[in-house]
Amino acid sequence: MRPYEVMAIFDVGAEPPAIQAVVDRLLETVRANGGVPGHVDRWGRRPFAYELRHRREGYYVVVELTGEPRTVAEIDRLLSLADEVLRFKVIRIPDKVAARIGSGSGG
Repeated sequence: MRPYEVMAIFDVGAEPPAIQAVVDRLLETVRANGGVPGHVDRWGRRPFAYELRHRREGYYVVVELTGEPRTVAEIDRLLSLADEVLRFKVIRIPDKVAARIGSGSGG
């Protein structure tokens, strides 16, 4: 399994329970596809450098996980269909960086 990091930017007009529901579905999708969800970091509301879908700020959530490429494909599908999500990005963490993070030596 490979380590990944998912950053999702939610519409600030969405209700907090709706945002939490999407995050919960994301974590359940990871588990259902044999992955292991990690830390969920809620950055909160942040302004954009430029307008994104006529919005000036968004609610940021970062999720760490390990999984297979099929897990990432399901996450892509889930987040692209969620109306609350303005934009998202899934990044594969290089093995060297993941080993450093896992050993606690930081960057």
